[in-house]
Amino acid sequence: MTRSEIAELHFAVGQLRQCIGSLRGQYGDANSVRRLENDLERLLLDTEDFEQTPPPKVTQREQEVIYVPDSKSDEAAWMGAQDEGLGFHSRPRTK
Repeated sequence: MTRSEIAELHFAVGQLRQCIGSLRGQYGDANSVRRLENDLERLLLDTEDFEQTPPPKVTQREQEVIYVPDSKSDEAAWMGAQDEGLGFHSRPRTK
C-alpha cells in the first residue's frame, strides 16, 4: 500500500469518526451507536497494525473460468432435494 493510500485510509477513518460523533450527539448512548464506536476502534487498531507490519503482497493468479450452460438442467438430478427458503412450489419436488 502506498503512502497516499494509507493517507486516504486515515482520512476515511477520520470522516467516519466525525459521522459517528454526530450520531452520538443525536442518539446518545444507543446500542447501535456504541457498536459503531467499537467498530471504529477496531478499524483504528487494524489500520495501525497494517502500517506497522503490512502483510505480504499476494501475486495475482489466473482465474479459472467455470462454464455454466444456459440449457435446462435434468430435473431428476434434483429429486429428493429440499426446497427450504426457495418459496412455494405448486408441485412436490421430493419423492
